[in-house]
Amino acid sequence: MGKLFGTDGIRGIVGENLTVELAFHVGQAVATVLEEEKGKTPTILIGKDTRISSDMLECALIAGICSVGGNVIPLGVIPTPGVAYLTVQEKADAGIVISASHNPYEHNGIKVFNGEGYKLSDEMEQRVEDLILSNAPMNVKVGNKIGKCFRGMKLLKQDYIRHLRSTVDCELVGLRILVDCANGASSATAPELFTRLPLQADFINIDPDGVNINEKCGSTHMDILAKGVVAGSYDLGIAFDGDADRCLLVDEKGDVIDGDKVMAVCGTMLREEGKLTGNTIVATVMSNLGLHEFCRNNGINLVCTAVGDRHVLEKMVECDYAIGGEQSGHTIFRAYATTGDGELTALQFLQVLCRSGKRASELVSCCAQYPQELINVKVSHAPGVKESIMENETLWQMAREKEAMLNGEGRILLRPSGTEPMIRVMVEAKTTEIALEVAESLANYIKKMSIQQQS
Repeated sequence: MGKLFGTDGIRGIVGENLTVELAFHVGQAVATVLEEEKGKTPTILIGKDTRISSDMLECALIAGICSVGGNVIPLGVIPTPGVAYLTVQEKADAGIVISASHNPYEHNGIKVFNGEGYKLSDEMEQRVEDLILSNAPMNVKVGNKIGKCFRGMKLLKQDYIRHLRSTVDCELVGLRILVDCANGASSATAPELFTRLPLQADFINIDPDGVNINEKCGSTHMDILAKGVVAGSYDLGIAFDGDADRCLLVDEKGDVIDGDKVMAVCGTMLREEGKLTGNTIVATVMSNLGLHEFCRNNGINLVCTAVGDRHVLEKMVECDYAIGGEQSGHTIFRAYATTGDGELTALQFLQVLCRSGKRASELVSCCAQYPQELINVKVSHAPGVKESIMENETLWQMAREKEAMLNGEGRILLRPSGTEPMIRVMVEAKTTEIALEVAESLANYIKKMSIQQQS
């Protein structure tokens, strides 16, 4: 990761480490690098979520892009995958999303897609970052060389909604759903999308005010949705995060259906249709052991990557796989999208649910969920401490012994945080008690090592 770009673009608290000035320079740098790369004036689409700071950052980005001669098409409030899709449709040179996904409203971010709808490559991000940090003067245009902003392109959002609708060939008649839009970007698309379908859809958290995005709602706070599904006798609950690239579900009993179970159900559908390329599902090392067990029992290959939807997508593109994602709800259907898409995921699951004639709880029961305990162990900020702990052979020997005790009915994952002085200890086992006991023993040993290294 660079000094500005992290694993998912530039993120920060607005007014502190994500400023108007930075957004302006990002706009300038992106347009400059694209012009160098393409040899022509670039056209860039910009979409945003509902945070109070998104309008301000949008204006700064537009000003930066136009100042160096780039053209801009603002899309307004729209889900992140909508920007990726429309960038390709409009043959634009890039798409920019202003969002901090599931984070609180004080945070925001800037993420860039290339002309093919994929996240900007590491090499391109580095060129943009180097240009910004060099403080070198930009080639500011004058006269009729200044870029233009083409507003009023509202039909583009409709194109995205029509695209989503086109991915479903089952009528979904008779289903009743409750949708939580997290007061985020899906508030601008989900009501229209789902009311176009022959099902009954009700909505909660669709009144964004700039500061209520993700506030006790959406895919990171499922309790209200779960209670609403049970109280209203709905067939399914659907929850999006702030930029709607993530989707988690709730069955009729109020139990959460995570990304692993979605991949199991939808992967099975794709195999039955002859569309599960390589007979493979792509997940990450954080996926539950239940998904591993499901794939093994059903003769499906499971390929696991490092954590992050970027790594999942890279493997899918490399090997031409059809479906992949994360337990957290980022699910990628490569036949229809170049990134995770919450609304698309919901539609694909609804299609399977309707065709199956089963209740949601019965449908996902094919994929067990092992109890999972995750402990985030804070370690010293001192340089090298985190790395030293992760290289400690005694720790790994202890982990191997603990995993052997699980006797094939659990697993252990030790992973350093990419951005914080923290080591994550994840343990899965047949019971919560066993998982917690193993996780705490490893976490306590890591804490002990951290203290020793400070003394």
